[in-house]
Amino acid sequence: MHESRNLFESRLEQEVLQSERLRATLIAMVFAVATLAFIILFVFLHEEYIRVFHSPNLVYYGLTFTSVVLCYELAVRSVLGRLLKKGKSVPEGLRYLNAFIEASSPTVLMLIIARDTNPFHTLIGPPEFIYFVFIILSTLRLDAKLTIFTGAVACLGYLAVSLYHVAYSPELAPNVVMGSPVLYMGKGVVLLLAGGAAAFVTVQVKGRILRLFHTMDERNKVVSLFGQQVSQPIVDELLKQKTELEGKTMRVCVMFLDIRNFTPFVEHKKPEEVVAYLNALFGIMIEVISRRNGIINQFLGDGFMATFGAPVPVGNECQNALDAAVEIVARLKEEFVEGRIPQTRPGIGLHVGEAVTGNVGSAARKQYSITGNVVILASRIEQLTKQYQAQILLSEEVWKCVDQDREDVIALGNVAVKGRETPVSLYSVSL
Repeated sequence: MHESRNLFESRLEQEVLQSERLRATLIAMVFAVATLAFIILFVFLHEEYIRVFHSPNLVYYGLTFTSVVLCYELAVRSVLGRLLKKGKSVPEGLRYLNAFIEASSPTVLMLIIARDTNPFHTLIGPPEFIYFVFIILSTLRLDAKLTIFTGAVACLGYLAVSLYHVAYSPELAPNVVMGSPVLYMGKGVVLLLAGGAAAFVTVQVKGRILRLFHTMDERNKVVSLFGQQVSQPIVDELLKQKTELEGKTMRVCVMFLDIRNFTPFVEHKKPEEVVAYLNALFGIMIEVISRRNGIINQFLGDGFMATFGAPVPVGNECQNALDAAVEIVARLKEEFVEGRIPQTRPGIGLHVGEAVTGNVGSAARKQYSITGNVVILASRIEQLTKQYQAQILLSEEVWKCVDQDREDVIALGNVAVKGRETPVSLYSVSL
């Protein structure tokens, strides 16, 4: 759990950096457009501009401001990119400092512009709307506190500039509306509320990211539940259908496999040699069964129980089970010829029928289980491989569902099975 939490935090930090870098990119684009707009204003609307403002200083200040912010955001974007490559995060203090610098820049612009023009133009002109650019895009920091901080800095900055002009600018004094502090206090409150609204959006965006991580975690849990026993198509189908692993009846083909003469083989072997041998065998078998859309439900010492058709049916379960059994036998022979494992002879029993499938256990420990008569009979059929010196035995129910053109299948007729009054018709695959 600790490793999972560290992985989650690492992913979240990377997501925050990606989002921060996107924010810096968008701000840079906004101010690149603003720089171009100032140039167009001065070149194509020069006469109208001079008639209103009487001086080119406003354009100069605007160009200087947008150029400085553009360069600053490009630098921030570059730094964030390097941090992403190194897998590092931005220190908390630097994030707040960056937010303070950005949210204060419109305040600085308003102070500079007011030196050469009527403060009225400063307080109701475009500069005050620049605050909203930084507040809105602060949501991409994925930190509600930082977003509220941005709104608060913008609010205090605007109030400081506006109330200063109300107190010391004679141009505003005669105007009842423009000279009233209430107007600017109201605008300051709007900036603060904008920060709060942006913080709400931040929480929503971050919540979606957390849900995405949760979905990924659930996917990992499904994969972990079955481990290497489940083929990827089954995992994908489970996640697509969101199938609940609750108890239900399904038609499954059950395989029991046992290694013949295993006890005499391991009698004089060291424990590590036995483990290495079993790992080599099970590695082959797991790969084959998974590729044939089966799962290994449980290992039974020198054997295992595998099922085809649950938890998600993919079709033709009996054929998949038989093909897996035949391939396992062939692969073990090949591995022996290549000298990678000792000579190994498996016994495999197959039967198909209705079974109860689902998670069994308590909240503390659960296991996906498949139970029913089909499981018991498949186990009994596997045990009969010793009596008939066969490597693969299958019931008539399985034989009816597979390729009837096989020439290596021998009918054994009705066979008495332990624990059953009615004989079972069996078939042997001679390999």
